[in-house]
Amino acid sequence: MQKKAIMIQINIPGSESINTGSLVCDYNGTLATDGTLIPGVYDLLKSLEKEIEIYIITADTFGKAREYIKEIHCQLIKLRKGDEQLQKAELIEKLGAESVIAIGNGSNDALMLKNAALGIVVVQKEGAATETLLNSDIICTNIIDPLDLLVNPLRITATLRK
Repeated sequence: MQKKAIMIQINIPGSESINTGSLVCDYNGTLATDGTLIPGVYDLLKSLEKEIEIYIITADTFGKAREYIKEIHCQLIKLRKGDEQLQKAELIEKLGAESVIAIGNGSNDALMLKNAALGIVVVQKEGAATETLLNSDIICTNIIDPLDLLVNPLRITATLRK
């Protein structure tokens, strides 16, 4: 996987800066509800595709992911059945965990959020697994907010400053 040279830089007083070139997002429950992209997500991902390499990872339970993201410059990664949490964590490591922002909600996202430089959990219609919540750095109540944080990274600075 070849990454773009572009990055989002997040400076956090009292902590190390995060220079990220990769965004990894879970699809169902995070970017989509029942397989359908949540309103506003498409436009934010289109905006972010110029700033960061986007990876969308999914078991594609509803078989709709490719259709909804076909015009977004990103890589769709379909999971094999079994060990989904491990597959997601392995992707984070392969991309270089220190430069990855990850967004998810399910139990199979827990290691992905823990290992990423910045893990964001979203609590939406599907809820969020407790383990995943505890492995996150930031909690948001809808997917628009974390994507908007990446468009406006000074907000992350304000949230995470020590």
